Amino acid sequence: MPTAIVHTPKGDIKLDLFDQTAPNTVANFMKLANDGFYNGLRFHRVIPNFMIQGGCPNSKEGASGQPGSGGPGYTIDCEVGPSNPEVHTPGTLSMAKRQEPNSGGSQFFITHTATPHLDGAHTVFGRIQSEADMDVVNAVEQGDEFSVEII
Repeated sequence: MPTAIVHTPKGDIKLDLFDQTAPNTVANFMKLANDGFYNGLRFHRVIPNFMIQGGCPNSKEGASGQPGSGGPGYTIDCEVGPSNPEVHTPGTLSMAKRQEPNSGGSQFFITHTATPHLDGAHTVFGRIQSEADMDVVNAVEQGDEFSVEII
């Protein structure tokens, strides 16, 4: 199982990536991370007791677009249903998308709490490794810069 490390000013968040249940989403996330796409982006949406969201290129210093509205220039299919039984518990890594299905690309979120209303709608593709990672997730603030490393 691959591991991603999200480096933040509040500390590192280590995540197990679910390449068995969300192989295309994990492959996309890993490619973007390895290409440096996430380096210097910011968490553009933080809702306490819900989630932290990042991955929009418009959140980068000097970008001209509205943070939260950008992506990698393509979309990927959702991986929900029987082949991906993962659910949104505290510390879940999930693909953000617009209202319509198959509209994710680079934006992701990590949950603070269980969010069962998102089950079956957003692709769950990872989870934090430890409670210490959850402490970092809970400390992240809107505007915090991050990068993603795959190990």
